[in-house]
Amino acid sequence: MASINKLASGKWRVQVRCKGHYLSTSFSLRKDAEMWARRIEREIDLGQKPAPKHKDGIKTVSDLIDVHIADMAEVGKVIGRSKAFSLDLLRARLGRLNIADLNREQVIKFGKQRAEEGAGPVTVGIDIGYIRTLLVHGAAVHGLPYSAEPVELGRVALTRLGLVGKGNERDRRPTLNEIEALIRYFRGNNFQIIPVDKIIRFAIATAMRLGEICNATWEDLNDRNNTLLIRDRKDPRHKKGNHMRIPLLDVSGYDARAILEEQRFSTEGKGRIFPYNGKSAGTAFRRACNELEIEDLHFHDLRHEGTSRLFEAGFSIEQVAMVTGHKDWKMLRRYTHLRPEQLHVIAARLQQTSPNTELRQAIV
Repeated sequence: MASINKLASGKWRVQVRCKGHYLSTSFSLRKDAEMWARRIEREIDLGQKPAPKHKDGIKTVSDLIDVHIADMAEVGKVIGRSKAFSLDLLRARLGRLNIADLNREQVIKFGKQRAEEGAGPVTVGIDIGYIRTLLVHGAAVHGLPYSAEPVELGRVALTRLGLVGKGNERDRRPTLNEIEALIRYFRGNNFQIIPVDKIIRFAIATAMRLGEICNATWEDLNDRNNTLLIRDRKDPRHKKGNHMRIPLLDVSGYDARAILEEQRFSTEGKGRIFPYNGKSAGTAFRRACNELEIEDLHFHDLRHEGTSRLFEAGFSIEQVAMVTGHKDWKMLRRYTHLRPEQLHVIAARLQQTSPNTELRQAIV
């Protein structure tokens, strides 16, 4: 069924939802929108594959966005929240621009505007990347005669200007005093419903993300193997179905399994292990940091802390990856910020396990 609405730009947006299909585009005249909607509905009724828009009708960046979204929906690929935000931004800033006029200067201008608004090098790079995605998609799927080369040149220029690049990797690790202060704060707050103190300890013990912790269920716990299944774990290459089973260890100063047994009593071992809104838990964590005057500490830094403690316990990179879920071991380098005093512990452990230890002791 078609719906037609007038946009602030004066154009007419038409959306067709019919028999599992979703297509959307815009026209300058309402009658053109109505004609297009009737054609799409007729093609669907006849069992034909509906064309999002005739090739000749794809002229603006907004048209290109509509086509891309419709094509993704047709094959069952849902546009994620962050990508949808970027596409909406591109539509607002560049939507009226004719695709043929999307040159290097326009890309550089757009990148500079985003930087002036406070967008960092990574964010600007993502936005520019989506412009390229739209052009490549249009050329590959619909045979549009537009090249992504101007976007590539614009990216090179923005990179040289320092407006596109890699983000600064965080290396913030909470001190032991900070962790203990946060745990005492939440344990002593009778008005705090969410057991953030347990969540903090569990995050360090497992190196799990806050969302993963709040989504885990008792059914995901394997009592026999002492492991926990994390469903749809974050992976840039696989948005869904990236399930991973991790061991519940007791090497980071907190016993992951013991914490779950504490929580079992509160939930009767049914449903989610921590049945709370992750955003609410994150808000409570930030509020506590502000009241305790703990500066520049994010909840995600606890994952960093937990990962670093695994390395301090003597685990290898490949072993740590089995807990954290990192597919690229290079990404784990940022977590190997060992505390200097921890090297004494590791050295003592290595000395005990060395095959020459008994020989040295005999000589002495």
